[in-house]
Amino acid sequence: MSDILIVDDERDIRELISDILKDEGFATRLAGNSDDAMSAINAEAPALMILDIWLKDSRMDGIDILKTVKRDNPDVPVVIISGHGNIEIAVAAIKQGAYDFIEKPFNIDQLLVVIRRAMETSRLRRENQSLRRQDSSPTQMIGSSASFKGLISQLDKVTKSNGRVMLTGPAGAGKELAARYIHAHSNRASAPFVTVNCAGVAPDRMEEVLFGRENAERGVEPGLLEQAHGGVIYFDEVADMPLGTQSKILRVLVDQQFTRVGGNDKVRVDLRVISSTNRDLEKAIVAETFRQELFHRLNVVPIAVPSLEDRREDIPVLADHFIAEFNTVQGLPKRDISDEALALLQTMVWPGNVRQLKNLIERVLILGDGTGPIEARELPGTDESSGGEEGRVVLSGALATLPLREAREAFEREYLLTQINRFGGNISRTANFVGMERSALHRKLKSLGVVTSAKAGSRVAHVDEADEA
Repeated sequence: MSDILIVDDERDIRELISDILKDEGFATRLAGNSDDAMSAINAEAPALMILDIWLKDSRMDGIDILKTVKRDNPDVPVVIISGHGNIEIAVAAIKQGAYDFIEKPFNIDQLLVVIRRAMETSRLRRENQSLRRQDSSPTQMIGSSASFKGLISQLDKVTKSNGRVMLTGPAGAGKELAARYIHAHSNRASAPFVTVNCAGVAPDRMEEVLFGRENAERGVEPGLLEQAHGGVIYFDEVADMPLGTQSKILRVLVDQQFTRVGGNDKVRVDLRVISSTNRDLEKAIVAETFRQELFHRLNVVPIAVPSLEDRREDIPVLADHFIAEFNTVQGLPKRDISDEALALLQTMVWPGNVRQLKNLIERVLILGDGTGPIEARELPGTDESSGGEEGRVVLSGALATLPLREAREAFEREYLLTQINRFGGNISRTANFVGMERSALHRKLKSLGVVTSAKAGSRVAHVDEADEA
C-alpha cells in the first residue's frame, strides 16, 4: 500500500493525473479498464484509488469495482471521478464506501486536497484498528539459564525476517510465547497476531475458520487468514490440521491468496507464518497424516523450545514472575518462596513444563492461608499427613526391596542427577550445595555411572548408557 491506482478509460486523463501526482511525490499505477484494475489490486493493494464511474469496454463499471474493493480491501480509500456526475451517482458512490466524489473537469488543487485527506483518514483508521485489536497476551520471556539464552539468541535472529519458523517442544514449554516474542520484535509488531488452534477446531469447520465464507444471506465473513493480513498467522499444534486443509494451506503459502468458502473472488493476503508442534512431523509424514510438501514450506527455520527440565535454573525467577503477575491481575498475595520450597520446585518432575509451574503457583497462592514465605509443605505431594513422623524419609516401593548397598547407590545416583540438573550441569555449584569437594564429587559420579552432556544449550546429567549396559 504505497502507491495510487488511477482507473480511467481516457488515456489522456489518467496520464495527466499521474503526471500531477508524480510531481507531488506520489507513485502511481494506471489501468484503462476493469480487468486491468482488478489485476492491479490483486497484485498489490494501492494506498488509494482514483476511479472513474464510466468505463468503456469493461465488464464492470466504477460502482461494481468500488463494491469489490471495499469488500476485499476495506482500508483502501476510493475517490470517484466522473464527467457525467449527478447527485444520485454521487450518493450511490458514497453509500458504497467511496471517500469522495469529484466531477470532471476537476480542479487540480481540489483533487490534491481530497487525496491527502483520504490518505490521512485511512492512516488514522488503520492505527485505531491496530490499537483496538492489540493483543494483551504476554510477550516477555523470563529466564537466565544457558538453554534459555540459546533460545532467545535464535528468536532474535529471525525477528527481522519474514522467514517461516517451526517451533518444536513439549506441551506447556512456551511455544506460543516464543511466537509472540518473534511478532512483538518484528516489523509486523503493530499488525495482528492471529492464533489458529489446529487441535481445537472441528475438521469439518477448519476451512471456514481459516478462509472465511460468503453467501447472499450473511454476506462476507472473513476467516482467520484474512484477519491476520499484514501480520502473523500462528498455527498452534499444526500436526492436528486436517489433511484436506493442509493441501489448501500449502497453496496459500505459494500464492499468498485464496478463495472464501462459497465465494469466487481471490483474496490476497500478506502473512508471516509461524507454526508449532510437540510431535515428530517426520514420523507423521511416514504415517501419511502430514503432507511432506507442507512440512518443508513451514520448516524453513526450525527452533526447539526447551522443556522446563532443561532449564531448571530458571524455576526461581519464573516462580517469582508468576507470583507478581497473579498479584497484579488477580490480587492474590505477593509472597516470597522459602529456600526449601525453591529446592523442591527445582527437583520436581514437570511433565506440563512452564504451564504446570504457573498453575501450581496459582494454586498455592489461592489455597495458602498466609502472607509469609511459601513453604515446602504447601507444595503438592508434600502433605505432612502422608509423610509419617516429622523428619522421616518415606521409601518408594522399589527402593525398599533392594539390599542396603544397592539402595544407597540408587538413592545417591538419583539425588545427584537431580541436583546437577537443578544447577544446570554446573558441577561446582552442585558440589557446594551437597557439601562435597569437587574432585570427590567427580569420583562419586564416575562410580555411579553419571555423566553430563550438552542438551538445549546447557549441560544435563544422565546415566551413562554404556555403564548401564
